[in-house]
Amino acid sequence: MDIQIRGLTFKDLDAVTRIEQKCFSTPWSREAFINELANNLAYYQCAVVDGDVVGYMGIWKICDEGHITNVAVLPEYRKKGIASALISKMIEVCKCSEMSSMTLEVRESNNDAIRVYEKFGFESMGKRPNYYYKPKEDAIIMWKKILA
Repeated sequence: MDIQIRGLTFKDLDAVTRIEQKCFSTPWSREAFINELANNLAYYQCAVVDGDVVGYMGIWKICDEGHITNVAVLPEYRKKGIASALISKMIEVCKCSEMSSMTLEVRESNNDAIRVYEKFGFESMGKRPNYYYKPKEDAIIMWKKILA
C-alpha cells in the first residue's frame, strides 16, 4: 500500500468531514475545518491511499509548542502505518517551524493511540479529568521534546 502524506486543502474537506463522522463521538464541522485552513498557526496534513483521503492530522503552533488537535484514520485503514506516517511528517513540520515540543490529549482508554505516540517518544505527563464527553472520560496529557 502506497501512502502519500501531503498538506490538507479545501478540496479535501468532504473527505475529512466523513472521517470525522466515523472517528469521533463529537466530530468537528466542515466550517471548523474551513477556519483551521485559514488559520496561519494551524498545520494540517492528510494521508492519501489510491487517490482517497483516508486520514489526517492537525497541529496548532502556540508560542514554540505544537499542540496536536486531531489524528484520525478511517477504521478500515487502521494498523497499516498511516497514523505513524502522519505523526512522522508532523514532527518534521514542527522541527522546520522551530517548535521545541509537541503535546496532545488522548482518551485514557485509547491504548492503540497511546502506544503509537509512545513509539515516537511521547510521554505521559498528567491527566485532564473529564476532558472528554460522549462518553465522559479522562484525557492523558502527553509531551514530546523535539528541539534541544
